[in-house]
Formats: sequence, structure tokens, C-alpha cells
Amino acid sequence: MRVFYFSEMAYDPAWDKAMAHGSMRVNFANRNFDPETGHRMLNRYLDEFRLCDEVGIDIMVNEHHSTATCLTVSAPMALAVIARETQRCRLLSLGSPIANRPDPVRVAEEMAWLDVLSGGRLEMGLVKGAPYEIAPANSQPARLMDRYWEAHDLILKALATTDGPFNWEGEYYQYRHVNIWPRPLQQPTPPVWMTGLSESTGRAAAERGHVVATLLSGAVAKPMFQAYRDRARDLGWEAGPDRLAYAAVIGVGNTSAEGRRRADEIAGYVRTSPVVYEPFRNPPGYNTIGANVFAMKHPDKMAFVRTRDGKPVDHLTATVDDFMAADTVFAGTPDEVFDQIKSFYDWCGGFGNLLFFGQGGTLNHADTCDNIRLFAKEVFPRLQDLTAGHPASTAPPLTIAAE
Repeated sequence: MRVFYFSEMAYDPAWDKAMAHGSMRVNFANRNFDPETGHRMLNRYLDEFRLCDEVGIDIMVNEHHSTATCLTVSAPMALAVIARETQRCRLLSLGSPIANRPDPVRVAEEMAWLDVLSGGRLEMGLVKGAPYEIAPANSQPARLMDRYWEAHDLILKALATTDGPFNWEGEYYQYRHVNIWPRPLQQPTPPVWMTGLSESTGRAAAERGHVVATLLSGAVAKPMFQAYRDRARDLGWEAGPDRLAYAAVIGVGNTSAEGRRRADEIAGYVRTSPVVYEPFRNPPGYNTIGANVFAMKHPDKMAFVRTRDGKPVDHLTATVDDFMAADTVFAGTPDEVFDQIKSFYDWCGGFGNLLFFGQGGTLNHADTCDNIRLFAKEVFPRLQDLTAGHPASTAPPLTIAAE
């Protein structure tokens, strides 16, 4: 199993004001951000990423905009800094919200440049983006996924083409001259990741041989992973654990109480992240008509996270025990954390990538570093043993779409 540590690099000093305001994102004024404090916090977070490389854990970075929950405004930019600070770890961008970008060729250039800079360590996430990202991006929510797939195909073609220039005349993007320099070190492209919550996303990822990740989603992972495996088999190849990824809050301590306290502090991010002014939660056109009709008819079934037996979990009020029951948090001593991960791993049929949400909320630097070290020393080797000998995927070669 591979493990990717990540932190939202949040600005928690403003959270109390944001909660009182009623929205953590989009319309919470940036006068609540102190640049001097932000300078110290960003450098502290980079120190924690560097520690991961020292102890043998890979690194993941995401991005969000106009929010106190995440100071990373560009995943490739953050990873470029981290690439120079590290030597061995894989670098996962999860990722670039490509349907909100007007410039997919620029995304391809950024990814290729980062792959060359890092010596071929990049893992490339091409993501849809959350609904509350629409307004900061000045984007159009309608037909978002149509734009996503066209941008996806153009990015992969730009990365893989070595005999360009080529032109692209699509419905949403038109380029007369595509010929990116540099081209990526990993050929034809760095490994591609997608994120999702649904069986349809699992199938779409399998059709392309991409890694699919689901984040803090609990029981949702099982049917999505199975849909991926089934679709791959339909297409004539076997999906191994290396194509599946799950993200969870993880708190490890020398005692059960210490690990749970750390996880509870990190989970402060999960409790505050959904606090968004209502007009930004589901902009018209972001979800399909069918999805919106279902939500209106079945509001009781719209909980983002449920336990294995179907009990909904309210992010805003959940205790650490509630999150643990839903498999979105693994916490306690190293033995307890390993047992919890293994239980979930076995229940959902296995996965080969664990996204280790090891810092968040109010967890301080000392606790974060100890959490990373304990996990790396006491839990990670056992996870590697758990997945040792599992066959790798027999994925088809990457298909580069024409315009």
C-alpha cells in the first residue's frame, strides 16, 4: 500500500469568525486573514511535508479558493515548492479543477514542468471541483462535466504528443497550435487520478485506467470500488488495489486517548468545511436534473457520510466516535489504527492507496510531526505487509482521444 500524507493547509485563526458569519467560503471577507500569520503557517506546513519525505511517506496536495479552510490556491505551485524540498516521495496533485479552468493546455504545461522538475515523481489528479468553487472561478456550472471531459482529453493529448504541433477544434476549447515544452518525464503521461462518490465515477475511471479516489466518504467507497472492478473486468482487464484510493482523517498517539484527541482536532476541518452560504452549495446546472429531483424527494438519503449499516452522520455535530463509526476517521494507538484500517480495507474489498489526512483543524506542529512519525514507524509497515503480493492491475494502454 502507498500512503500519501495531506493537509488542507487551513487558516484556522479565522474559523470562529467564519462560523459566526455563517460561511467559511466564497463570501467570508479576506480582511480576516493576517498575512504575517499566514506566512508562518505556510512555512510550518511545508516543514511537515518535508518530514514526510524523510520518513518515507508520499505527499498529496489539493487546492481550494476564497476560503479559510485551505490556503493552497494552486496544487501545482505548492508541489513545485515541495519538489525542491524533497528527494524521494511521490507527489500527488489532487488536483486541478479543470472544468473551471479556461486554459487546459496551460494545465498540461504545468504538469509537464512539475514532472520534469521533480524527476518524474508526479501523480496527476484531474478533478471536477466542488460546487462552491464555481463562483470564485467565475465559471459556468451548466455542462460542467462536458467541459471536464473535453479538457481531460486535450490535456492528455498535449502531454503525450511528441510530433506536434497539433490543433484542437472542440466544442469548448479551440487551439490552433499545441506543442508543449517541456514534455513530461513520465511517458506518455504521469499517472492520472480522478475523485468521486458514485458508481458512475468508478466506471468512468475504469474505462480510462485511471486511479479513482474517494475522500472521507465512508461506506460510499465500497460500491464505487466494486463498480470500478466490474467495469474493468467487462473491458477485459483486472483492476488491482493500485487503482483504488481512500482518504481518511488519521490520529495516532502513544495512548488511545492521545490518538483520538489528535483525530478530533483534525476533524475540526470536517465539521467546518460544509459551512457555506446556501446559494453556493448547489449552483443551477452543477448537478444533473435527476440528482436534484432525487435530493428533493429523498432528503433523508442525502447525508454525505453513512456508516456501514446506513446510519447518516451529520458532519456539523459529529463526535470523533461518530466519524470512526463511519470509517472517515481512524484513531487511537498504532495497533488500534491499523486494526481499524484493516477492517475497512477488508470490508470494501481492498485499496492500494491511503490518503492520510494527518493535519487539520487546530492540530499544532508538534502534534502533527509526532502523528506523522508514529504512523510512519508503527502503522505504515504493517499496511505494506497487508497488501504485499497483491497483483498489480493489468490496465489497458492509455487511449489518447482525438479532438
